[in-house]
Amino acid sequence: MEFNLSDRANEYLERLRDFMESQIFPNENAIVAERVELIAAGNPHAPSQIIYELKKSARSQGLWNLFLPDSEEPKHGLSVTDYAPLAELTGWSPEIAPEVLNCSAPDTGNMEVLHQFGNQVQKEKWLAPLLDGEIRSGFAMTEPDVASSDARNISTTITREGDHYIINGRKWWTTGAMDPRCEILIVMGKTNLDADSYHQQSMVLVPVDTPGVTILRNLSIFGYTDAHGHAEISFDNVKVPIANLIGVEGSGFEIAQARLGPGRIHHCMRAIGMAERALSLMVQRSTQRTAFGARLSEQGVVQEWIAVSRIEIEQARLLVLKAAWMIDTVGAKEARKEIAAIKVVAPRVAEAVIDRAIQTFGGAGVSQDTPLAGMYAAIRTLRIADGPDEVHLRDIARLELKQHQQAKS
Repeated sequence: MEFNLSDRANEYLERLRDFMESQIFPNENAIVAERVELIAAGNPHAPSQIIYELKKSARSQGLWNLFLPDSEEPKHGLSVTDYAPLAELTGWSPEIAPEVLNCSAPDTGNMEVLHQFGNQVQKEKWLAPLLDGEIRSGFAMTEPDVASSDARNISTTITREGDHYIINGRKWWTTGAMDPRCEILIVMGKTNLDADSYHQQSMVLVPVDTPGVTILRNLSIFGYTDAHGHAEISFDNVKVPIANLIGVEGSGFEIAQARLGPGRIHHCMRAIGMAERALSLMVQRSTQRTAFGARLSEQGVVQEWIAVSRIEIEQARLLVLKAAWMIDTVGAKEARKEIAAIKVVAPRVAEAVIDRAIQTFGGAGVSQDTPLAGMYAAIRTLRIADGPDEVHLRDIARLELKQHQQAKS
């Protein structure tokens, strides 16, 4: 395995470090204050003017669409392994940096779907403005009435009538749909109930302003209101042209797997960055506070927290890099087990490190005075989003058992 970065990736990493230090971190408090004002004014999902200016700066410096290897702008050609430390660095400021670089979910996954499976018209109409950061998007797969960890359970129907599809169903946790810039949804539903369970689903593009699309409410996470929202949406006889179909009928499950694989590894890369920042804050706090006649950094239990956190982060990073290297060399399908493993490991490690940092800060750790409480809420959610831990553990076990049986035979 080769984890060395290319010269180009090292150059991007250095530029991104400078950008984070000079523009992201210094603006964090101002963006938080801006969010408080927007929420108080009843506009919790209004775009941030500060982030808008930061996006212009990032794009002018070529720090844009770094997740997509053959993006038209910039034509950076970064591999998944190259992108890993860049995504990790954005995880130090997970609510701000990914969006500023146009590398935030769900837009990244939707752009990859359109890039890989969309036709030319769909790319021109929807992919181009997403790459330019002019609009936002949502991915509507999860449903409130079924266990959506098994995507075959979805009940939304996509029925063909002449030259149109009629969509009926209800989705939730459609991230980004509350943002007023969200113009397009990728909706997954069933087009053929007579097919086998893996070929019943299809994906269609649905403009948010299509009649019958109703955004019912925003869903909070541990009481936190996401800037771009997690929407519950109803689709009542929503009519779209058959030209809005992505790929072919029955390919929805396959497209979902292709979308979620890279998305999971991006999440895990950023999770490592969140863990690193939490550890940094823990160390800083422990050297500044005194209890029972000694600094916290001199207390054995705190020293153990610091040491164990460093060990866990290094282990998780190595597994993430292995998964990234495998995607680059043998493809995401062959790296399925490794992707499932990091999706379990990275959030668990980050959650544990953030929890120790909170404990080190005491009351301040659960307040708005540090980023730790928000980070904890986000990382705990990641153990459910893009497939809960239990599903990934099940997949790993099945792959191991299959490998054993093959070797035995």
